Amino acid sequence: MTDTAKLKVLMVCLGNICRSPTAEATFQKQVRQAGLAEIIHVDSAGTSNWHVGEQPDARSMRHAALRDYDLSTQRARQVSDEDFARFDYIMAMDWQNLRDLQARCPPQHQHKLALFLGEGLRGYRSVPDPYEQGAEGFELVLDLCEEASAILLQDLIERLQAEHARD
Repeated sequence: MTDTAKLKVLMVCLGNICRSPTAEATFQKQVRQAGLAEIIHVDSAGTSNWHVGEQPDARSMRHAALRDYDLSTQRARQVSDEDFARFDYIMAMDWQNLRDLQARCPPQHQHKLALFLGEGLRGYRSVPDPYEQGAEGFELVLDLCEEASAILLQDLIERLQAEHARD
């Protein structure tokens, strides 16, 4: 983790092999393109330990690569207790993962938890799990993650500007 980063964002799904690695990659790319890689750190994790140490799902990597995202260096990990203190934003891909995070998260860090899609995109409040889906499921995850990443990045830029204006 970049200790000098001003803001730290954690993307979370169940196994950390489909949705959250995709969200990490799409958001990280937008952060880099905005010139904020030294200020905003992005990571991902899963609420379960089923795939710890594994690469993202091959289908996720293949579909992401078609849009110039490289997931190959990512390895699945489970959310740790330290993550609740370490990260400023913990973005759940769906309601169940949000509930699981809420159940584990200390009260003083509950405000950091949110759904990645926030108010919803394209009629979705949760990023649907593509694991049992075909190519369309993985493409939809990419579409939703790209759009949600743009919204989140704009929100963080506005927060950083407001903090800078107060200084």
